Amino acid sequence: MGLAISDFYNKRKTAKLYTCTHLTTYDELPVQYLFRSYDEMPEIERVAVDSARGRVLDVGAAAGAHSAYLQQKGIDVTSIDNSLLSVEVMQARGLKAEAADFFDYKPEQPFDTILFLMNGAGMCGTINRLPLFLKKCKSLLASGGQVLLDSSDLIYLYMEDDGSCAIDLNGDYYGEMLFKVRYKHLRSQPFKWLFVDFDTLKQTAFKCGLSCEKIVAGPHYDYLARLSAI
Repeated sequence: MGLAISDFYNKRKTAKLYTCTHLTTYDELPVQYLFRSYDEMPEIERVAVDSARGRVLDVGAAAGAHSAYLQQKGIDVTSIDNSLLSVEVMQARGLKAEAADFFDYKPEQPFDTILFLMNGAGMCGTINRLPLFLKKCKSLLASGGQVLLDSSDLIYLYMEDDGSCAIDLNGDYYGEMLFKVRYKHLRSQPFKWLFVDFDTLKQTAFKCGLSCEKIVAGPHYDYLARLSAI
């Protein structure tokens, strides 16, 4: 994905960027969409960036679409991504960007808002790692700070015509997906990504000392949540 972002920004020859999961075939993700403007963002993202305040951390920022909008509003925003090429592009765009893994990230100061958009919280991979992820979030929050994240309840993928759900209760959590990315001649190794239903997020957050409220319910089982220290 970082190479696709770099090619597009530097006006080199680009190709189509594709993602797929163990349940779906390859779908195109237009590279230009990663540079979207505020007006091109879905409602959930617009509400999120409009709700950001204070010192902001944009995690998994990719090309920096959300960070760029916040910076234009005069907000102090730091962008992190584990792709060096993505970070180089963000820096070239004038953003304060760092190459970092969220779980290892140690800023000098806490943040008033932490953003995880485009299902950025999915980086924890599995439901068992969700508490680790939430505790890391809490450790980076300033007093009165907030985490804004969006996700989706994938229950609809398992719904039968009669309204029942064909889920193996003894198997892995149904929101754990195995992703792959394809660009030009490159193929990523499969990696785990988590989509968490709101009730599970809220219950897990409470156990980690965080309150959780749903700010926006999207049109297709997606939502935006706000988490704050209790």
